[in-house]
Amino acid sequence: MISQTLREARKYEEASEKMIEQEMRPEFHLSTRVGWMNDPNGFSYYNGEYHMFYQYHPYSSHWGPMHWGHAVSRDLLHWTYLPAAIAPDEVYDTDGCFSGSAIELPDGRQLLMYTGVSKQRLQDGSFGDVQAQCLAVGDGIDYEKYERNPVLDAADLPEGASAADFRDPKIWRKKDGTYQCVAGSRPADGSGQILLFESPDAFHWKFRTVLASNRNRFGLMWECPDFFELDGKQVLLTSPQDMLPQDFEYHNGNGTLCLIGSYAEETAEFTEEHNQAIDYGIDFYAPQTVLAPDGRRIMIGWMQNWDTSNLHSAKERAWFGQMSLPRELSIRNGRLYQQPVRELLQMRCNEVRHENVSFSGIIRLDGIKGRRIDMEIELFPGDVQEIYRKFAVRFAQNDTYQTSVSFRPHESILKIDRKFSGSRRAIIHQRRSKVNTVNGKLKLRLILDRFSAEVFVNDGEQALSATIYTEQEAEGISFFADGQVRMNVVKYDLV
Repeated sequence: MISQTLREARKYEEASEKMIEQEMRPEFHLSTRVGWMNDPNGFSYYNGEYHMFYQYHPYSSHWGPMHWGHAVSRDLLHWTYLPAAIAPDEVYDTDGCFSGSAIELPDGRQLLMYTGVSKQRLQDGSFGDVQAQCLAVGDGIDYEKYERNPVLDAADLPEGASAADFRDPKIWRKKDGTYQCVAGSRPADGSGQILLFESPDAFHWKFRTVLASNRNRFGLMWECPDFFELDGKQVLLTSPQDMLPQDFEYHNGNGTLCLIGSYAEETAEFTEEHNQAIDYGIDFYAPQTVLAPDGRRIMIGWMQNWDTSNLHSAKERAWFGQMSLPRELSIRNGRLYQQPVRELLQMRCNEVRHENVSFSGIIRLDGIKGRRIDMEIELFPGDVQEIYRKFAVRFAQNDTYQTSVSFRPHESILKIDRKFSGSRRAIIHQRRSKVNTVNGKLKLRLILDRFSAEVFVNDGEQALSATIYTEQEAEGISFFADGQVRMNVVKYDLV
């Protein structure tokens, strides 16, 4: 039975999306159907399609009471909107249906597991948010909330854990047919931890253990965890709030963390071996992964950041929020690598290739322009005895605007910079990252959609994402070198 709250949301989104022209949306990044989007939820494969749910406020392009938006795709790049999946319409989620995940049950139904938020009287007599984990079951379009919700609440938490910060369950089915999920939690020390729960049937849950503890190392509360095996290692992804930079890591205050290590299934002990940021750009948060039918582990994040997301003018946009490119994950040299999904290669056309271009100063190359492109750059020093001092590629460019990616080989620093992209706000405009280079050699893959840029460094060793709202007519691309540079460039339009 669909509630009146959900029925109204569906009616509103169906009418309102007609006001948004397709040219005003990204071409191949999922954006919100209407209104506001944040975290990816329920990224899953079900009935022959990829399903992406997302944190959703249809009635405004600013954050509001959270619903779950819904879209499906066969190739991860072209998405079809479905009606909103769930809305805040029960006592236990009246203040929001927060983030969660989805799986297919053995009987063929799809199960959603999400965080319900409600204001309740707390022990000290005040009112505040209480978070609990809830279920909804459906057929890929319509979902019915479980009659015994919530299935995990304050009574299931370990001692000292806060019921106000207990959210974002990521569920999976084990080989033996039982289920586990991880959720973010705030312990008594005020930082973050990841809790592991288990269930025989996905409906009856109990606490197993504290899987990972922050101990105030990486920010505070840990949100949106994901936990999976990859290339013989165990990976924990999470998004900590209020991080402090550590050298060139963790510069987005609300940022991303990847912990790579080993896992003992019998004792549920996760041993950390390596930590790194997931994305080194400006806009990336709350990633979630899916195991594709062909065995690939694919990740999508919210391509935005909390510090700038509410600074846009609601009057200017009928929608706000988009997802990153889906990325194939791998572990190489003990590090997380990310590459755009191979399905993107099918969109490539109109190849333009320039090889062994030697230059200094500013140049433009024939056929190298556009705002929906996939461009690969191989960079070499023009003189190995005197390595160039700086290289930059400038894009989304005209006489007024530009965004750039620049590289200084002597410091091994790569920077993305959008301060001239048309923003009229003193928001975050730059991010720098330390990259691996030998004698100024570097490989870059730059993917532009209408409102974003994503840079993949050295075949996916690092990624940097940024949203840009430059007018679409600005489609020029130029190259700059301080010193002598040699490069190969191949560019494809993406259609």
